[in-house]
Amino acid sequence: MCMQRDFLYSCIEQTTEILLHLSPIEVANLKEGINFFRNKNTGKDYILYKNKNHLRACKNMCKHQGGLFIKDIEDLDGRSVRCTKHNWKLDVSTMKYINPPSSFCQDELVVEMDEENGLLLLELNPPNPWDSEPRAPEHLAFGEVQITYLAHACMDLKLGDKRMVFDPWLIGPAFARGWWLLHEPPSDWLERLCQADLIYISHMHSDHLSYPTLKKLAERRPDIPIYVGNTERPVFWNLNQSGVQLTNINVVPFGIWQQVDKNLRFMILMDGIHPEMDTCIIVEYKGHKILNTVDCTRPNGGRLPEKVALMMSDFAGGASGFPMTFSGGKFTEEWKAEFIKTERKKLLNYKARLVKDLQPRIYCPFAGYFVESHPSDKYIKETNIKNDPNELNNLIKKNSDVITWTPRPGATLDLSRMLKDPTDSKGIIEPPNGTKIYKDSWDFGPYLKVLNAAVEDEIFLHSSWIKEYFTWAGFKDYNLVVRMIETNEDFSPFPGGYDYLVDFLDLSFPKERPSREHSYEEIRSRVDVIRYVVKNGLLWDDLYIGFQTRLQRDPDIYHHLFWNHFQIKLPLMPPNWRSFLMHCG
Repeated sequence: MCMQRDFLYSCIEQTTEILLHLSPIEVANLKEGINFFRNKNTGKDYILYKNKNHLRACKNMCKHQGGLFIKDIEDLDGRSVRCTKHNWKLDVSTMKYINPPSSFCQDELVVEMDEENGLLLLELNPPNPWDSEPRAPEHLAFGEVQITYLAHACMDLKLGDKRMVFDPWLIGPAFARGWWLLHEPPSDWLERLCQADLIYISHMHSDHLSYPTLKKLAERRPDIPIYVGNTERPVFWNLNQSGVQLTNINVVPFGIWQQVDKNLRFMILMDGIHPEMDTCIIVEYKGHKILNTVDCTRPNGGRLPEKVALMMSDFAGGASGFPMTFSGGKFTEEWKAEFIKTERKKLLNYKARLVKDLQPRIYCPFAGYFVESHPSDKYIKETNIKNDPNELNNLIKKNSDVITWTPRPGATLDLSRMLKDPTDSKGIIEPPNGTKIYKDSWDFGPYLKVLNAAVEDEIFLHSSWIKEYFTWAGFKDYNLVVRMIETNEDFSPFPGGYDYLVDFLDLSFPKERPSREHSYEEIRSRVDVIRYVVKNGLLWDDLYIGFQTRLQRDPDIYHHLFWNHFQIKLPLMPPNWRSFLMHCG
């Protein structure tokens, strides 16, 4: 892998500073609503607002003249604080000032959980790095900037005489075998990739970093420049093992303009909730900004440029095994259906509110066009209801003057025409009549064959693989016992498969659950996927986000440290199975 710096860049890399650290006990004792804290070492004060599992935080300092906030006794809902200097009021659930109304927004801090279930308040510096070396928008000729939608989160951008592509997933599945493309990509997708001057890949999830797609590209253009952010877990951590021969991957620092030519530059930003893996991007051409927040939960800690020319973001929801893959206790079909309905509505309203606040000229919902099309996942397909992009766009249009675009594969938006006259019939060129929009068949065979090959691997002839694997994984000293059950397609025990316990307190493998008080999870996993994941040292996203498990837990508690480790923090190098087999022999 070649780490090159072809482009010029300037300014200082965006960094994070820890302002406050709360212990696990302090986190557990957080009350619903407003919490006040002081850093005893620095004497600085902070406000943390808790709404169920959602946290927002800011400095306890009024924007007016730096006064200290206290609880607003007139606020019966427990969401606002009052400045002791001039009675300015801040609604900390929205981080907007309500007295004076419609005046300012409070700068938010990044809230991050540490490995011990403690909490960190972080400040990004600089907070708005895109403001460095500002450029005024210049005239754009018709056709000078064109954005073509290919599939899911993949856009092909023509920017003057340069071409840039976002997140190419255009063939094959994502998350082992759980996700498949909803849309039929244009037939010339490979030619489009080969003609690109650069590719941006936002993060390591396989609906954005698609090795089947990149393998096709690498066969024709292995040296194509690919740009990723400098995340804690490298985006291409698994490149060597993938067998894909790419030779020009560039890891760039956060918050610094990367100059492509005199007119074009881009900047990669980190996510405030998942800075270890998620990124987003601002592309600027002749002073016109295109903001792509991709899958970020709180891109750049919630601070984003306003009034960009074009904004695109995810919208659909459904990208998690929760709650469809859970059973037992409260997880009835009725509860799951109501939860999904509520969560999707909340996501829809959040996206609409974000667009209203940022006021882009044009908004495009994307990065949510996938389907659980394999017949074995019929239950997930029927229950994992996703948001409709048109519903979101209609909601946006009710509350703002933002132009919206629901993309179809092969459709092209001409930015200059749309900015000048949104009613221009040539502003968005739809694909020709008769163009296939939705996929109605998927080539399951080759991909399932690769997964199935792992089932008969020699590794699994030896039961000691279990200890070898979980020792390699490195998670322990946590009072959780997990029962792992290998299953067939319908999650019934796989004949001859493994069914075992892992006690993560001391990393032992008991025959029965220990007598001490402990948390317990039962994880049923399709044998082809779990063995493929184990053999190759892959992250458990293939299992969890890919809907390849069924879970029960007692008590009903989300074990963040456990899942975060197996979904993000596994070792970068796979287990040494060759050495293992030599010792077994």
